[in-house]
Amino acid sequence: MTGIFYDTEELKEFKMGVPHVDRKFSPELTREYMIGELQKRVCTVEFNKVNGDYRKMACTLIEKVLPPAKKDDPLSQKKVRAVNPEVVVAWDTMKGAYRSFRVDSVISFT
Repeated sequence: MTGIFYDTEELKEFKMGVPHVDRKFSPELTREYMIGELQKRVCTVEFNKVNGDYRKMACTLIEKVLPPAKKDDPLSQKKVRAVNPEVVVAWDTMKGAYRSFRVDSVISFT
């Protein structure tokens, strides 16, 4: 899949009404919780980028929405990146690409 997926019928089935989770009321908002919710539905994340800019992103980790994984080229010399426990990587449904955000920079997660 390529392009913008946010308003497609495929994604509409995953948009569920869920309570708003705000950092100031839920300090236990964890990476594991966010990844779990992203695997079930499209979430809206508001956060401050590393450069200080505000960002609002509709994103998901629903397997049938994600693009197919690229096959590893045996001749490739790419190093595998270690998982950063302070960062969540998700599929931005508006940009049609993977984006990431820092857990401690999340303002709102719905």
